[in-house]
Amino acid sequence: MRRALAGALAIILTAGLMTQPNPVADAAEPYTWSNVEIAGGGFVPGIVFNQTERNLIYARTDIGGAYRWNQSTGRWIPLLDHIGRDNWGLNGVASLATDPVDPNRVYVAAGMYTNSWDPNNGAILRSSDRGNSWQQTNLPFKLGGNMPGRGMGERLAIDPNRNSVLYLAAPSGNGLWRSTDSGVTWSKVTSFPNPGNYAQDPNDPNGYLNDNQGVLWVTFDPRTGSRGNTTQTIYVGVADKQNILYRSTNGGASWERVAGQPTGYLPHKGVLDPVNGQLYIATSDTGGPYDGSKGDVWKFTTASGQWTQISPIPSSSSDNYFGYSGLTLDRGRPGTLMVSTQVSWWPDIILFRSTDSGATWTRIWDWTSYPNRSFRYSHDISAVPWLSLGANPQPPEVTPKLGWMTEAMEIDPFDSNRMMYGTGATIYGTTNLTAWDTGGKITIKPMVGGLEETAVLDLISPPTGAPLISALGDIGGFRHDQLGAVPRNVFLSPVFTTTTDLDFAERNPASMVRVGNFDKAARPNDNRIAFSTNGGANWFQGAEPAGVSGGGTVAAGADASRFVWSPTGTGVHYASGYGSSWTASTGIPAGAKVAADRVNPRKFYGFASGKFYVSVDGGASFSASSAAGLPSSARFTAVAGREGDIWLAGTGGLWRSTDSGATFVKVQGVQEAENIGIGRAAPGKSYPALYTIARIAGVHGVFRSIDAGATWVRINDDKHRYGNIGDAITGDPRVYGRVYLGTNGRGVIMGSMS
Repeated sequence: MRRALAGALAIILTAGLMTQPNPVADAAEPYTWSNVEIAGGGFVPGIVFNQTERNLIYARTDIGGAYRWNQSTGRWIPLLDHIGRDNWGLNGVASLATDPVDPNRVYVAAGMYTNSWDPNNGAILRSSDRGNSWQQTNLPFKLGGNMPGRGMGERLAIDPNRNSVLYLAAPSGNGLWRSTDSGVTWSKVTSFPNPGNYAQDPNDPNGYLNDNQGVLWVTFDPRTGSRGNTTQTIYVGVADKQNILYRSTNGGASWERVAGQPTGYLPHKGVLDPVNGQLYIATSDTGGPYDGSKGDVWKFTTASGQWTQISPIPSSSSDNYFGYSGLTLDRGRPGTLMVSTQVSWWPDIILFRSTDSGATWTRIWDWTSYPNRSFRYSHDISAVPWLSLGANPQPPEVTPKLGWMTEAMEIDPFDSNRMMYGTGATIYGTTNLTAWDTGGKITIKPMVGGLEETAVLDLISPPTGAPLISALGDIGGFRHDQLGAVPRNVFLSPVFTTTTDLDFAERNPASMVRVGNFDKAARPNDNRIAFSTNGGANWFQGAEPAGVSGGGTVAAGADASRFVWSPTGTGVHYASGYGSSWTASTGIPAGAKVAADRVNPRKFYGFASGKFYVSVDGGASFSASSAAGLPSSARFTAVAGREGDIWLAGTGGLWRSTDSGATFVKVQGVQEAENIGIGRAAPGKSYPALYTIARIAGVHGVFRSIDAGATWVRINDDKHRYGNIGDAITGDPRVYGRVYLGTNGRGVIMGSMS
């Protein structure tokens, strides 16, 4: 074996289908890993500014890790790409804290689900180099970075006077936890009296909505300590509508319920103004982030114990149809604060601003004469034009929206003009915020470059046209004409909320098909399948058979003369032409995954419950193969230019067929494989390069083979593990060595030989 260069590991394997395997692996070139540019695409529940160092900013996502702002480039740097498959849940960031005493230190409370969906407990990740490297302390309970209530907080907090002391507000009834050694060890604060009791739906059988959202946030009063000495007064918010706020005045030794507090709602945020001695709390009737129909904003004067309701629109008003969530203070202008609605879906969110400690408020938009509105902002999405989502709403709605799910909103503590806020799709921000106060308009732009948070369900790379087409959750997907540029628009005509699968005709690659999901009740005239004859630049919808409830999987015949669709809700169907009518296929079970042979336009394949199926009559009828020993679930793909050549990846390994699935031979040495993709052959080789996400020779990673699976080279490294990968992978048929990976929360990753 030749010595592998840095960034790749060469592994020799014997493929069971090879009679004389090549004993020497190809030289392993180092790989460069980057995102195919989309910019955002998911929920950003937390934005955290360091309070003592200018431009040190972090963002947390619910499934896509954490990021640090790079002021010189105006982009975000991913910090948790080292997390691998075995601990993928640590990509869910429940909270983040940046140290105000030692700005090099940053902490992450990581864990995606508090139920069985995440097999591991949560962890505290700590870094002394701003997230470039991490150490980990495992917790005895789970955390919920993607659970209900994930926008409340921050749950993790650092004592601003004695930074070796940290607190963690835990979910699921686990109470309040403390570390006194900079996050290395943790113990429960047994004196804290209330672990919370609110669950969105206590009877949810899925174990998701019935979790106790627990203790929510920790806020220190820095005036009650001195450098090196523990802060004495600490406030803690709790998910208990009758007991939302507790306080310690002796450094956490004992706690009391704060007298006179409001009841009936949940405290999403608690932010202290130490100059004026006021604690502000934003409340809502639910934990969010998708809902919230009532709430209030309160001011607690710490010296007198007086509570004042300062809601821009109080919950008692019929005009209040939302709670309050995002809450921020201008540290450079004490008494100036902002709060956002939780959630005002129609016609848009509302941002409120006060310059007199909440006595009076102005709105970012106001009603004039219905349905017209006046705006204190202009919206510039030229950097991320797809944020219009192809919408053309009627007044009073506009596109793009200001946002939704606005739990995170922060004014820069060093610059009163800069503010950022998170939405369900991006980070928006402004750099002329104070123009609001003088009658001008603030300019709102995306500030999300480098932060990629899409969930990728499928990828295709055709031999001509755009190099990549993506199928995404929540925002549908894109034609990527330039891999380093943000696409102009999502798929249109029709728009899918989620594209579940797509394909192109190998011998007629401009012909494409995609299937997906959306709210059919709201759009009864739209269907869940669309076709393109110009490489995904434009689309038109096809008909759909009766009983369809979701996109499922789809296959385009090699010359686009036939299409086979396996939608959710009904059985497999086939169509001649572009889906104007569909006929039920026979011999294949409903829900089977389908794919097309890449040479023979009449040949299609299917897989379900360990059985492989073949059609030779354009999808009209399928026959079950006699091949045995296949996994119960698998992903498979056919090789371009080679009729009947199929690779299948699943639990237990990797299999190949060269006879259209009549027989399969298992590749030896591959312990498990999540997916398999095909790319351009290496120079001097006739067989296409293979790419797989697999465990080979005991190592889980991304591997490449240039000799039909006889030998494999690991092409990723331990800094680029992208824990939630597997749903999509494909090589590029035009560029040898280039591979595209789909992640669940880190967007589309491209690997290229350096």
